[in-house]
Amino acid sequence: MGSAVHTAGLQVELPGEAAMTTDRQGLLLAELVAFMTKDTPSVQHVLDLTGPHLREIAGLTAATVFELDSETGMMTATAQMGEAGRRDQMVAGKVFRTPAGGKPVVNGEQMAIRLRIGGQTVGVLLLTGGALAELRQETISTLALHFATTLQGLSAEKQRQFVTHSSATIRDLFEQGMTAGNVEAAAELLARSCATAFRTEHAGMHLIDAEGRIRYVHGVGFPEETRETVTDGLIGKLAADSPIWRAIAETGEPMLVGDASTAKSRSGGFIQRIGVKSFIAIPLMSGTGAVGIVVCGDSSGTRDWSVRDRILAQQLAVEGALIIDSARMRQASQQHMDELTRQAFHDSLTGLPNRKHLLDRAEQAVEIGYATGTNVALLLLDLNGFKQVNDTVGHHAGDVLLQLVGKRLQATVRHPDLVARLGGDEFAVMLTGDPDQHAAVTAGERVCERLREPFDIEGQEVRIGASVGVALYPEHATEFGALMRSADAAMYEAKRNGGGVRVSHASE
Repeated sequence: MGSAVHTAGLQVELPGEAAMTTDRQGLLLAELVAFMTKDTPSVQHVLDLTGPHLREIAGLTAATVFELDSETGMMTATAQMGEAGRRDQMVAGKVFRTPAGGKPVVNGEQMAIRLRIGGQTVGVLLLTGGALAELRQETISTLALHFATTLQGLSAEKQRQFVTHSSATIRDLFEQGMTAGNVEAAAELLARSCATAFRTEHAGMHLIDAEGRIRYVHGVGFPEETRETVTDGLIGKLAADSPIWRAIAETGEPMLVGDASTAKSRSGGFIQRIGVKSFIAIPLMSGTGAVGIVVCGDSSGTRDWSVRDRILAQQLAVEGALIIDSARMRQASQQHMDELTRQAFHDSLTGLPNRKHLLDRAEQAVEIGYATGTNVALLLLDLNGFKQVNDTVGHHAGDVLLQLVGKRLQATVRHPDLVARLGGDEFAVMLTGDPDQHAAVTAGERVCERLREPFDIEGQEVRIGASVGVALYPEHATEFGALMRSADAAMYEAKRNGGGVRVSHASE
């Protein structure tokens, strides 16, 4: 990149006379025009081309090109030749005290030249040398124009890259965030997106509960054991105990810290435990206020965050708020649907599966039994003495008793066998895993034995029994409705005989 750099002017030999050198300043300007016409230079390339000429013309010993940030007014050295001086930036800044179209500022052996293009100041060229007065105004103006043009072009390219990068980041975050099924998943996605957006080594986030305590922590870019240490150190703590949290929660604005040692942070928090030396803290806001925070940063060194970084952080904060709220609504909707589904398939008093749930599961079990040639056993049971409990102790005690019976039944059978309440004091147990008649009867006897044990209801001892009817697929029926009728008939036979277990005699 760049053209060949010439360090000496053209020389012409005349008879009997010393060699004559062409106009060095004219040659410099000619080379600049040729260089800028066919190349896409960096500021350093332009400085490298002009430096040797300026050493010959003006005794140049050092030069610095400062780029001006129009948003903050800060100047950053973007190209350097020779050794920088401690007062360079201060001398360069003096040019802003003069009119925009005024002459360069000369301070001893230093000259500060304002770099303007299109009516806008884009930087300052600071030259240090012993013969700067030799520079013609035409040379100074042309140098200024070339450096300004280069700065403007590079600034436009930076802006284009920023827009492309930030747009891609926001788009990807939005597309993925709109599918996050819960708040935790959305926050984790946001943490990863922030680490990618700012190209940081680490990212961490946490969410708070309604009381302002940290309830969920996630980390990106550090080992699992470190994440566990951070999690253990933060879970249950008040978010407001963190100075960083307080600062961003109050303003709703991101915090950009180039040197973490200058910022107050929570003892034992993410910043300290990871050893982050520079970071960006982004609030996760919802309609009710701050619900969490994302912190991304580097542990390898400090970092100068730019105005563009702040703009992107603000965009991510806004996008994060939308994603968090959307995920919260989807999570609430899913929980509502889950609750409706649970109510549709479960008994409201005992929490056990209801008749509909039993029928759905039984149809599946019968299909599997048919395909694999295995048995399914159905136990229907009715409580003995339940009416007396209702009549003597009260209906409230009867409801409590039904709940306790449900718990005992669930504790009696193995997973994935199913316990269901069919209504009133009738329950069902479906045994899978190819049980034979002996196993089914043994399970029924175990149920009767457990239910004969006394129940404690509000300090009062209550005793009941059970009548259990057993039917097996395919021995007693090849269709589940018929299987239930067979088990029901066996249960009533057991009840007529005072309780216990009876096996169906029917075969359909």
